Amino acid sequence: MNTSNQTIASRLAALRDEMRRERLSAFIFPSSDPHNSEYVPSRWEGRKWISGFDGSAGTAVVTMHSAALWTDSRYFLAAEEQLSGTEFLLMRERVDSTPSIPEWIARELRADDPTEVGVDGMCLPLAEAESLKADLKRISGITVRTNLDILDRIWTDRPLVPPNHIELHPLEYAGETVTDKLSRIRHELLRLGAGGMLMTQLDDIAWTLNLRGTDVHCTPVFVAWLIIAEEKAVLFVKDEKLTPEVTGYLRSNGIDVDDYDNIISALNSYDGYTLLVDPSTTNYTLAQLRGNFHVVSAPSPVPAMKAVKNKVERDGFRHAMLRDGVAMVRFLKWLEDAVPMGSETELSACSMLRQLRSEQPLFRDISFDTIAGYEQHGAIVHYEPTPESDAALKPEGFLLLDSGAQYLDGTTDITRTIQLGPVSDLHRRVYTLVLKGHLSLQNLCFPRGASGTQLDAVARTAMWREGMNFMHGTGHGVGSYLSVHEGPHQIRQEYRPAPMLEGMTVTDEPGLYLAGKFGVRIENTLLTVPYVTTEFGRFLRFEPLTLCPIDTRPIIVDMLTTEERAVLNSYHQMVYERLAPLLDSDERVWLAEKTMSV
Repeated sequence: MNTSNQTIASRLAALRDEMRRERLSAFIFPSSDPHNSEYVPSRWEGRKWISGFDGSAGTAVVTMHSAALWTDSRYFLAAEEQLSGTEFLLMRERVDSTPSIPEWIARELRADDPTEVGVDGMCLPLAEAESLKADLKRISGITVRTNLDILDRIWTDRPLVPPNHIELHPLEYAGETVTDKLSRIRHELLRLGAGGMLMTQLDDIAWTLNLRGTDVHCTPVFVAWLIIAEEKAVLFVKDEKLTPEVTGYLRSNGIDVDDYDNIISALNSYDGYTLLVDPSTTNYTLAQLRGNFHVVSAPSPVPAMKAVKNKVERDGFRHAMLRDGVAMVRFLKWLEDAVPMGSETELSACSMLRQLRSEQPLFRDISFDTIAGYEQHGAIVHYEPTPESDAALKPEGFLLLDSGAQYLDGTTDITRTIQLGPVSDLHRRVYTLVLKGHLSLQNLCFPRGASGTQLDAVARTAMWREGMNFMHGTGHGVGSYLSVHEGPHQIRQEYRPAPMLEGMTVTDEPGLYLAGKFGVRIENTLLTVPYVTTEFGRFLRFEPLTLCPIDTRPIIVDMLTTEERAVLNSYHQMVYERLAPLLDSDERVWLAEKTMSV
């Protein structure tokens, strides 16, 4: 971000003028939008606008006399650079000496400052808002005001809600009609004791209505709200987003339309007896509205429905992975030839991979910003190259490449750690430990209904024996031409109770990261499928969806068990058999070499 220090100073001055008028001692700018989105439309990038820091995670806090920004270790270096010369102090999250936001606010207040802090309640999830209010009251008796969108007063050229047209997602890709989805949702609501529900998550809305959009970076969704009642459903959306085709489609499916900004008045006048509100995803302002209805506070049933892919969606994933595999093979072959020439960098690799994917049928976009970390950059878990950090790729060491694409029939997510030339014994040992974890999870059979937490240790056992570990999750769900990160199921150390069921997609991505040296991660997207039914119940296994060779050059083969070698060889045989017919002769020769048995 190239926002000048002078610009940040003038924005802070305008903010403080409004804080004086409103008698606020501080204002908090989270990274979220009203829909708790992973990627935030530009209208709600208030934290970025006020601070100049453009990382995906962080919270800015401004008092009348000081300013600070909290972010995690992924962004320490970038934030330090971007905040340099501004008032903002960098607060390194999860570092022992770093105060919490309530602690810092209490410490910064002066005797004559007001005792009220502001935050836009539309951009703060209910749980976070309640925690913030409780902590500020406990620490210093400070109260929180949530009914002020202060950015509307000081951000003079603030972007509008994106006006992009909504698109139909045809039944040939969705696999289930809107009518059937609404019927299933209403059935679940009745089971939960609710006559209706407020839906705020954009990917849930898109899935429910078989619609897609281009409002959010890397995720094909559109900005809207949805209220589902017993007899009707209402989509709250800006009128300019609706084409005649979409308007007719909504009408034919019994979906009423209202303006996006009317959601509060609609909730206040909601005439149903009960309304389900998900406290983990709904923003504070909407969650506090009561109208004449009783709130049923419970998780939305939609994520669990969306997570189980129907036959059309499962087949769509398989088709998308074929095309993505072709692009990956062409990229890896290009990379092998290009790096020794000495002109490639992390960013040029990202650009080439995107170009090759864009040449595939049904390609729409990448599914997240590509992580291309050469050597020490690979040790930064969510590193994304920038023009300032862009490293030259040398014919030695590792390149960690985590990428994905959005196709009309599926979403892809794949990581390969690629040997660019000679590597050390440490490189090879760490790589093999990660591979052992990856293969062990991919080959796992388990009881239907086991949670991802129960599966997680399988991917870590080999590295635990070496006193090594990684701190991110091992696997997440993947949407069907939707968000690349999807729940409610996850494979991770922290307890996640959501059961693993047939039809769920999930990633398998263990890693190890040696700070200042290199990182290794290997990731496939898997489909959960039936395995066997016995007197002990139904068991499931994983079908690998991702089709791309895993680099065998760094493997210390003697570290692999006979079973692990068989799993890798079987996977590579499948990759060759499925991709070879789609490649030219040179590419087939290359792929045959890369998928040879170990």
